[in-house]
Amino acid sequence: MAPKSRRHAGGGARSRSDRTPGEPRHRVLNKGRVSLTRNIAHAVVVKDRDVYFIVGRDGLVPLNGKHGLGLYYHDCRFLDGYEVTIAGEEFEELAAGAARGFMARFELTNPDLRVPGGPLIQKEEIGCTWDRVIDGDHLRLCDVLTIENFTLRRIAFPVVLAFRAAFEDVFQVRGLVVRQTGKRARPAWAGGALRFAYDGADGVRRTLAVTCSPAPTRVRATRATYDLRLEPKSRIRLTVTLQVAESRSRTRAPVTARRVDAERVVRSRREEVEARMAQWTRVETDSGILERLLDRSVRDVLTLRSTYQGQAYLAAGVPWYVALFGRDSLIAALEMLPFNPDLAAQTLRLLARYQGQRVDPWRDEEPGKILHELRVGELAGTNEIPQTPYYGSIDSTPLFLILLGRHACWTGDTALFTELRDHVERALDWIRSSVGRTAHGYLSYESASTKGLSNQGWKDSGDSIVNTSGKLATPPIALVEVQGYVYMAWCAMADLYRRVGDAPRADELTRDAVALRTRFNRDFWVGQGRGFALALQAGGRPAAVVSSNPGQALWTGIVAPERGAAAIARLMAEDMFSGWGIRTLASSERAYNPIGYHVGTVWPHDNALIAAGCRRYGGDAAFMRIYDGITGAAGDFPGGRLPELFCGFPRVDESGPVRYPVACHPQAWAAASVPCMLGEALGLRPEAFDRRLRIVRPLLPRQVRLSLTLRRLRLGQARVDLCFERTPRGGVRVEVVGREGDMAVVVGEGTAAG
Repeated sequence: MAPKSRRHAGGGARSRSDRTPGEPRHRVLNKGRVSLTRNIAHAVVVKDRDVYFIVGRDGLVPLNGKHGLGLYYHDCRFLDGYEVTIAGEEFEELAAGAARGFMARFELTNPDLRVPGGPLIQKEEIGCTWDRVIDGDHLRLCDVLTIENFTLRRIAFPVVLAFRAAFEDVFQVRGLVVRQTGKRARPAWAGGALRFAYDGADGVRRTLAVTCSPAPTRVRATRATYDLRLEPKSRIRLTVTLQVAESRSRTRAPVTARRVDAERVVRSRREEVEARMAQWTRVETDSGILERLLDRSVRDVLTLRSTYQGQAYLAAGVPWYVALFGRDSLIAALEMLPFNPDLAAQTLRLLARYQGQRVDPWRDEEPGKILHELRVGELAGTNEIPQTPYYGSIDSTPLFLILLGRHACWTGDTALFTELRDHVERALDWIRSSVGRTAHGYLSYESASTKGLSNQGWKDSGDSIVNTSGKLATPPIALVEVQGYVYMAWCAMADLYRRVGDAPRADELTRDAVALRTRFNRDFWVGQGRGFALALQAGGRPAAVVSSNPGQALWTGIVAPERGAAAIARLMAEDMFSGWGIRTLASSERAYNPIGYHVGTVWPHDNALIAAGCRRYGGDAAFMRIYDGITGAAGDFPGGRLPELFCGFPRVDESGPVRYPVACHPQAWAAASVPCMLGEALGLRPEAFDRRLRIVRPLLPRQVRLSLTLRRLRLGQARVDLCFERTPRGGVRVEVVGREGDMAVVVGEGTAAG
């Protein structure tokens, strides 16, 4: 379990500005880069619960060099080197993949091998199948290497396994913090296991124990050697178990070798995943491509399930963001509402638990704010970073209210709203007081923390919010989409207050929303071929660059109807739409960089919300272009897995999207993007309080030849099976093919589906 003394809300964290006067501001993202490590775009990811493993396609974690590969748990990389050699050479890769999130298989073979005293072993005469399984319940990685002799003669060769463990905090791995504060013990073999240990400055002892079965021929330092002799057409199986542990006791407990039944672990995990998937809405269609993309999406979301102090949550992404994030978890849950509304309820309850309680500049905390990020590693435990938790998100709080409102639309129940009503009141009070502090009446940010984020919207890298000159915008900054979030949150809460009988509060929120919408369309509209500004900065001056952010404002409904078509057209122009998706910043802007984290790349979740906004304003053709671009990109990534982002280079015939070097994969809101867009394409509009599902302007993706069926779609206490079928005239017919409970299905404004 994670150590509990993390200085959470109300826990007495000190302001760094009090301890280090005059210290220059060091931001968590260096110059807009998420990590300073080598490229991980082709890495294989294995995760179960809170343990995850990042490894190269050759199955190795290099013993040297600056990379992000390794075995992680609770914000610590326990293992940062793991190499296997055969007669002094590395195996050669044949195939690698992680078909299921908790396991991966690598198929390897040998290069030419010269073994002293023996004949040449020619390349591809030996095979190695390397299965890697994460057992999150017992905090271990289980490796099984099956080495096979393909020849008709006896062969002999050594196999050496080498390990390294430095126990770096994830912020050190990323290159954002350089020093390590604890003390490493000398690794040693004892009781049949290689033991690594680290006594952290946070009072936590972290250990890694490596056991091998059968016992190695010999061990030395951090290496285990097997002298193998294989008969013709025979094989041998080597099992390696890497056990991680945390403890507040520094007693050197004995480590005993223990055989792990990897096949049993795989069986158990597979059954658990399939049981969970059975609870989600299922899609059946004549498009194998779409079914595979959706299957990958749901499996990735399930892979990202993590726990903290017994509470489940959706981690933002592997490897950098396996932690509780406000914005990421909220948006991912929003995207997945038609497939599983329970995810939203879990997310809301956990985030409410850590709602801000007081003013703390070190953590950008204020009463009522929803957290940005919660970390549990050594640097958090020693208060070297403010993520304990950190509250530097301007948008987590309105998104919290939006998700609560949308969840109620799908469940037809105010019980969760009633349960969280005190948290809702505090969130609304924070928004109102924050808006009231500004001259222009918009929700704005300016970080007070010396190690906080200089930008606090979803584009939170240091160079993301810019002017047309290419220079950074000047705080305080009011982002265009954040005002839309506030508008949407006020509308959603007005509806719920009205439903529980508090009409005065509902009317007040409605008036605030209407007034915000009016001044927003006056102040943020730039015109002159640019559409809406990215933001208003100090003095109310617009940051007038053309960006993707106004597309999310379309999703919220804050944009005036008469401006919707122009906003969509600007988003779909050639300098914004790459062919794979809408860029974060137009290629015509001075600050554009197709490899810049937030200044020219393409983000799937951003495109999913923009696509929903296009549908809201009647831009169905634009919606389909975005859908085709993002799903086409997904089909080009291994296993159909959408990464966190990819580069903004224009689409060229017969070439796929260009990978962003250190993008997270899987990543929560990217994984949820295709399900989100499918729900929007089908026109699903939940009206659960009226026991009604409305379907507005349904579209079928081009991948679907004739029909698509949703199975066990939940609305309130009812479930329904819906078939969407193409008609001869190019329309879509909707038919109810199964129903449990009281639910009406209405197509358009009043036609009931049969």
